[in-house]
Amino acid sequence: MPHAYQILLPERVLTVNAAFECLQDTAVVLEDNRIHALIDREEIGQLECYPQAQIVELPHAVLMPGLVNAHTHASMSLFRGIADDLPLMEWLGEHIWPAEARWVDSTFVADGLELSVCEMIRSGTTCFNDMYFFPDVAAATSQQLGMRSVVGLIVLDFPTIWAGDADEYLHKALAVHDEIREYPLVTSAFAPHAPYTVSDEPLRQLAMYSSELDIPVHMHVHETAHEVAEAQQKTGMRPLERLDQLNLLNPGLVAVHMTELDDFEIERIAEAGVSVAHCPESNLKLASGTCPVGALQERGVNVCLGTDGAASNNDLDLFGEMRTAALLAKAAAGDARVCDARQAIEMATINGARALGLADRIGSIEVGKLADLVAIDLSAPNTQPVYDPVAQLVYALNSRQVRDVWIDGVRQLDNFEFCRLDPAAIATRAQSWAARIGSEA
Repeated sequence: MPHAYQILLPERVLTVNAAFECLQDTAVVLEDNRIHALIDREEIGQLECYPQAQIVELPHAVLMPGLVNAHTHASMSLFRGIADDLPLMEWLGEHIWPAEARWVDSTFVADGLELSVCEMIRSGTTCFNDMYFFPDVAAATSQQLGMRSVVGLIVLDFPTIWAGDADEYLHKALAVHDEIREYPLVTSAFAPHAPYTVSDEPLRQLAMYSSELDIPVHMHVHETAHEVAEAQQKTGMRPLERLDQLNLLNPGLVAVHMTELDDFEIERIAEAGVSVAHCPESNLKLASGTCPVGALQERGVNVCLGTDGAASNNDLDLFGEMRTAALLAKAAAGDARVCDARQAIEMATINGARALGLADRIGSIEVGKLADLVAIDLSAPNTQPVYDPVAQLVYALNSRQVRDVWIDGVRQLDNFEFCRLDPAAIATRAQSWAARIGSEA
């Protein structure tokens, strides 16, 4: 079968490679689902090796890697706005957990995930790391929609609609991991909810399985001061110390939130190679605390970005998250140089890919990598004039300027229009859920 070529012609190419090159007059050639070449734009007319290539003009656009949402609960988009302006534990215990017990089933997960995928593609995200119930449904839905994902193999001590106890969660986790191996766009990660909801023995088993299967562990850790204080009272240890004793501090751990860290803990996670998924807007909205991004970056910790779920954020806009992360880090450190624009973009692209074990496949524009790409139109008044396109992407951009999106070489957004998804139909299903849930609120 002949190969299919696309030749993309943006104004600039932001590679996010090791040199962080921003190239002009450069064409990006896609061969099937991979990046085949980066060539001088003037050479296009001379090339005969790309028969019947589709030429895609991207005027005024920066072509960059697709964004990687390193932490979300995608299906919770259907709970967007049901319990705002509350602290974390009240929000969870009195509103979210009861709503989940009442409403979450496989259809809820599929419909909520489709709504989130629509929102994420529209705002430039091409891969997300999920943590929710029915990961088998999430995986199948994500693959069907053409969205790259890492589905969380959820583990808890207490019963839910998905499983009755830790042993059943683990059994189902391994079954789903095996089931989704045939999905080209989907991988998996163990997803124990948090240290306070998962006991020692299941965590020991997860550490073993993670090492044997070479898949990440994705977990809320040190989300609030209350969590840390309660752990010290119950166990005599801060949660990170306990996880260290259970062999979970290693490069496979994606520790989410991490708002409460002392200097020793920062040094320890740097030494262990732990990745931190920073969710600044959710942390701000829930008043959960502030992740010490500047100190983590200074020590070489791989810090990536997540939106958290739409029930606590309340959007899945990673460009907005980039801006908030950069500004919050500067204010927290009292230093305007902290978390600069380049670092913010790396957090939302290559760092997320690295945390999820996907850096050899996505996260930068390099020959041989998969074609997960977004084109950003900088012609709008709010991003003119362009002295530094990197700074414009972080500090001035509105995510509605995402013009085109490719996932695995397949175009999902074409000149601001969806190619495969029907946003009106997706919104209608979401409204139907709102009518049911709201009637009992």
